[in-house]
Amino acid sequence: MSKEKSPETEEIIEETVCEEEACEEQAEPSAEDKYKELEDKYLRLCAEYDNYQKRTTREKEARYGDAVIDTASAFLPVMDDLSRALELEVTSDEAVKVKEGVELVAKKLKEVLSKLDIEEIAAVGEEFDPNLHNAIQHVEDDTVTENTVVEEYMKGYIYKGTRVVRHSMVKVAN
Repeated sequence: MSKEKSPETEEIIEETVCEEEACEEQAEPSAEDKYKELEDKYLRLCAEYDNYQKRTTREKEARYGDAVIDTASAFLPVMDDLSRALELEVTSDEAVKVKEGVELVAKKLKEVLSKLDIEEIAAVGEEFDPNLHNAIQHVEDDTVTENTVVEEYMKGYIYKGTRVVRHSMVKVAN
């Protein structure tokens, strides 16, 4: 066997070597390309992290709002009872003192609700809004405009001016 290579074999070997060099050149990106790729990955990662932070903050605020609404809803019947107690007419000195104590408790409960960003919904004299009011009675009344709340049976409350804790129970003029 001769160790000499035929011209055809040498040509094939040269082509193979050239193809391999071309592949190596194509396979290895330049340092600038690597830098751009890494910078793009970094910017995308930063954007994803920023979106994650915003999303978790929104979710946390929503959970807190739900907890405030649930807690306040449990105390609203107490507020209703205090309001009814304050509407009673009292004559004796002892009853007046008890009523003053009830007034203080009601005032403190209103302050607590206010600190939690829970406010009463305006009803009487306002236009009926099904998002805020629950009409339980309709009445024909020519002294007020149509679709106006004329009486409030139960106070409604709203959280941060956007989420209804409890709708107002009202009488509406037709």
